[in-house]
Amino acid sequence: MNNTSQPFHKLLLSKIFVLIIFALAAACTSLPPVKTAPYVDINRYYGKWYVIASRPTSFEVGAHNATESYSPRPNSEIIDVDFRYRKDSFTGPEETIPQKAWIHDSKTNSHLKISLWWIPWSLDYLILHIAPDYSWTAVGVPNQDYLWIMSREPKMSDEQLQAIIKTVEEGGYSVKNVSRVPQE
Repeated sequence: MNNTSQPFHKLLLSKIFVLIIFALAAACTSLPPVKTAPYVDINRYYGKWYVIASRPTSFEVGAHNATESYSPRPNSEIIDVDFRYRKDSFTGPEETIPQKAWIHDSKTNSHLKISLWWIPWSLDYLILHIAPDYSWTAVGVPNQDYLWIMSREPKMSDEQLQAIIKTVEEGGYSVKNVSRVPQE
C-alpha cells in the first residue's frame, strides 16, 4: 500500500464506523417494546389459521385465501409453518412460503422466532392477542411494520374484525393501513 492510499482507507473506515454508529443509534431509538399476549398454549395454537386482515409483507400483497398452518416437528422444538395463498385472485396460482419457528420466550410462548427457508437469520413473531377460545389471534413484529389478524374460520364479521383491531390499537400497536384479505 502506498502513502496516498492510506488516508483514503482511513477515511473510508471512519465513514463506515459513523454509519454503524448511526444505525445502532436508530435501532436504540425505536418504538417502545410491543406488549404480547400474557400466555399462549402452543398446543392450542397449532393448526390452521385463516388470514382475515393484514398489513402485509411484500410477498403477501394480492393474497387471496391466505392461510397459515402450524404443526410441531416430531422430536424437535421446531414448529413447521405452512403459509399458502392464491396470487391476485381466488383462481390465481397457489403460492407457498415454507417457514420454521421456535419459541423464543418459553414463559409466555407469545414471542417466537421464525425463519423463512431462504434466509439464514430469524425474525421476531409476536402473538399480540389471542381469543380465550383460540378462535382468533393478532400477530405482529417489534417495529410494527406488519400485522396479521387470523381466525380459525375463513369468514369474520366486520363488527368482530373492528373489535379486534380496536383491541390491538388499545394495546399500543399501530393498526393503520390494515385491510381485509379476501377469503372464499
